Amino acid sequence: MSERLLLLVESNTTGTGRLFARRAAELGTVPVLLCADPGRYPYAAEDGLRTVVVDTSDETALLGAVRTLEDGATIAGVLTSSEYYVPAAAALAYRLGLPGPSADAVRACRDKAEQRRTLTAAGIGSPGFAAVTEAADAVAAARAIGLPVVVKPVQGSGSLGVRHCTDLTEVAEHAAALLATTVNERGIAAPTRILVEEYLTGPEFSVEVFGTEAVVTVAKHVGALPSFVETGHDVPAALPGEQEIALRETAVRAVRALGLGWGAAHVELRLTGPRTAAVIEVNPRLAGGMIPELVRRACGIDLVRAQVLAALGTAPELERGGYARASIRFLTAGQDGILAPAAELAAAVERARTVPGTVEAVLYRAPGEPVGPAEDFRGRVGHAIAVADRSVRAAEAADRSVGLLGEALTYAGLHTQEALA
Repeated sequence: MSERLLLLVESNTTGTGRLFARRAAELGTVPVLLCADPGRYPYAAEDGLRTVVVDTSDETALLGAVRTLEDGATIAGVLTSSEYYVPAAAALAYRLGLPGPSADAVRACRDKAEQRRTLTAAGIGSPGFAAVTEAADAVAAARAIGLPVVVKPVQGSGSLGVRHCTDLTEVAEHAAALLATTVNERGIAAPTRILVEEYLTGPEFSVEVFGTEAVVTVAKHVGALPSFVETGHDVPAALPGEQEIALRETAVRAVRALGLGWGAAHVELRLTGPRTAAVIEVNPRLAGGMIPELVRRACGIDLVRAQVLAALGTAPELERGGYARASIRFLTAGQDGILAPAAELAAAVERARTVPGTVEAVLYRAPGEPVGPAEDFRGRVGHAIAVADRSVRAAEAADRSVGLLGEALTYAGLHTQEALA
């Protein structure tokens, strides 16, 4: 009997990337990571994951690599956990006759200007915006929209390049910096357009949609402006019924309007009134920030497994199997500093894990490594996850645990790094 392979086109570097491969193996398939640089994913070597080196930005090369795998094996499905490669994975699945989202819909959704136009045309609440190719046009757009504004790339992930601008000088400078960027963090060519958007106020949430079903609503915590670093999540969000309905209905309408409706979508929104919500953006993928793990612990719904099942052509399992509450808090540095020596670092982690309700406390960096204020997800230093029977208890435990993790940071100055290492 030939092997059944689940192809993973690149991956997240943290979080769900590793989980996709593990769920695939649990479901009786062999996960195969197609990637340009296996060294980007330490978990691949740690877990003995089969890898194929290929230029994943070249669809012809990608298909050629897959054809060599078909000798003696069956390609059972294609997925990715990285937003940057959702279009490539969708196109590959289509060419192989396998389940997946519409590649055209995914490409249009990832272009945030096109996404805005589609949502506006469908009458779905979203901020005013303008797509521009020159810094001067960004300034003109900011004047027309009204300050403050948000200036960001038309494509991206993890709040990279997203900035709150309160005056026209900030708009001009940040727009110029974004437009001068020729490639993104993955080395993929960056579009020569950016977005200038109305800044929406109101509490921020996400709705995790699967197919066209709103699975759960997540309360989001965002750090200090001008950046939009996500510092925590609470699952499920504690909301009055009418607000929950507004968020869920708006999210599903957005997914339908964008022609998605296959697999997972992560829809970010703000409540703009007692019964109204506006879409910040729709991401045609599973949520990052460990949200799928929170959903599993709180609701008993494994969204990673559901996504793998969908790729294999099997109906996903979305029935709620738990009624707990889960919170995550991310550790970020308030100023430039370094991580403590190994013994102090380990002690801080152990103290964080002793907080009642804490189920996970980890640091991402090595002893003596420099840290600084986070401008996007890459600036996060670690996290703590807590589970409890009430939202407030889970949140308080996660806050306390991440505070203890923070004892691994020292702000003594970078010149002391060698002495502390």
